[in-house]
Amino acid sequence: MNYDVIVLGSGPGGYVTAIRASQLGFKTAVVEKESLGGVCLNWGCIPTKALLKSAQVFEYLNHAKDYGINAENVKADFAGVIKRSRDVAEGMSKGVQFLMKKNKIDVIQGFGKLKPGKKVEVKSNDGKISLIEGKHIIIATGARSRQLPNLPQDGKKIIGYREAMSLPTQPKSLLVVGSGAIGVEFAYFYATMGTKVTIVEFLPNIVPVEDEEVSKQLEKSFKKIGIEILTESSVESVDVSGPGCKARVKTKSGEKILEADIVLSAVGISPNIEGIGLEDVGIIVDKGKIKTDKFCATNVPGYYAIGDVTPGQALAHVASAEGILCVEHIKGMHVDPIDYNNIPGCTYCQPEIASVGFTEKKARDAGYEIKVGKFPFSASGKAKAAGASDGFVKVIFDAKYGELLGAHLIGANVTEMIAELVTARKLETTGHEILKAVHPHPTMSEAVMEAAAAAYDEVIHL
Repeated sequence: MNYDVIVLGSGPGGYVTAIRASQLGFKTAVVEKESLGGVCLNWGCIPTKALLKSAQVFEYLNHAKDYGINAENVKADFAGVIKRSRDVAEGMSKGVQFLMKKNKIDVIQGFGKLKPGKKVEVKSNDGKISLIEGKHIIIATGARSRQLPNLPQDGKKIIGYREAMSLPTQPKSLLVVGSGAIGVEFAYFYATMGTKVTIVEFLPNIVPVEDEEVSKQLEKSFKKIGIEILTESSVESVDVSGPGCKARVKTKSGEKILEADIVLSAVGISPNIEGIGLEDVGIIVDKGKIKTDKFCATNVPGYYAIGDVTPGQALAHVASAEGILCVEHIKGMHVDPIDYNNIPGCTYCQPEIASVGFTEKKARDAGYEIKVGKFPFSASGKAKAAGASDGFVKVIFDAKYGELLGAHLIGANVTEMIAELVTARKLETTGHEILKAVHPHPTMSEAVMEAAAAAYDEVIHL
C-alpha cells in the first residue's frame, strides 16, 4: 500500500495532521495501536474536563444557599461521574472515526514501526504484519505518564492519570505527587468530590511553570477547600504492603510519613519513542526527544515528528498546530514557523489558570523594563454576581514600546479569555490599544482591559 502521507499515531497531533493532509490532496493513512483520538481524547484532555465539570456542578449544589437556593442531601454518584466521563470520551472517539471516513483517510490498526526507505511495518493485535510505504512519514506517537524509580506504578495503589480517571471506587484519601496541570486538576476533582487530598511538590511553588503570583493564589484557593500542600518536598518511597499506602516524604521541616488510600504520580510525561524504529532509520534523538527543524522535519529526509515526542511544549494544541504546519510546508505553501513563546497554557481546576508569554520574572531576566498591570476579580461586577471572585488578570508590557510581553490569569472561565491576549500578542498589539478597545460590561473579560489600564495608571474600578 502506497501513500503520500503516513501518520504514526492519531492523537490531536496525528488525526488533525491527517485531515489537513487529506484536504491538501494527499493520499493519507493513519496508524494507531489503540483508539482514535489518542491519549488526549480518550484518557486526557476531554474525559478529565468531563470529570472536572461534574465536580464543579457538585460544588455549586453544595453552595446553593449562597445563591438563595435550597438543595438538600446532595450526594455524588462517583461511579456515575466516571461513567459520564467515559461516555464523553467514547462519543468524541466516534466523532474522529467519522472525520476519518469523511476525509477518506485509511485507518490502519496496529503498532507501527519505521523502516528505511519511507516504509512502516504494522503489527496488528492478532500478530499479523503488513508493510506500507509513504512519500512522507510523520511521527505523532505522543507520550505517557512518567515513571519514577521510587514511585513504581502498579495501577492500583500507585497510579497514573489513566487509572485516576477510571477508579472503581472513590478513595477516602489521595496523595498527589507533582503539581503541574495533571496534578492540580485531579487534586481539585477528588477534593471537591470529598476525598482528603494532599499535594507534594518538589519546587517552592505549586504549578511551578506559572507566574509566582498565580501559584500563590491557587495555593490559597486550594487550602480554602481543604487541600493540604507540601512544597519543597519529595516522596522518597512508598510502602504498599498494607491496606493503603505509607509515603516517606522529605520536607523542609524534616521527614514525614503520610498515609493515603492511593498515591497519584503526576510528575510529568515520557515520550513514546521506544520500539518505533528510530534507530533503524537513523533519526536523531536528543535528551529523549526527536530533534526537528522549524518545519518539523527530522535529520532523515521524508521523516517528520510533531507533538510530545519533540522538544516543544507538550500540549494538544501545539501538536495540532505543528501537524498543520508540517503538511502545509510539505505541500509547498508559505508558512511561518510556530512562535513557541506565544503558546497559551491552560489548567482546568477551579479557579482555572491561563497564561501566555513571559512571566514577570522571565521578562525582567530577559532585560526588559516593564509595566505590570493587575486587576482582581474581587473588583469585577460579573465575577461577584457569579460568586467567583477568586483570582485576577495580570498583564506585562514592555515599558519602551508598549508590547504585550505576557499575560497571566487565574479565575473562573479564564481559559476562555486567554485567546484575546494570544491574538493581541500575535498582532503586536500595545497596552494602550488593549485598554482603548471597548470591552462589554458586565463581563469577566473586562478585567483584561482594566489590568491593561492599571499598567498605565488609568484603571477605573480600583
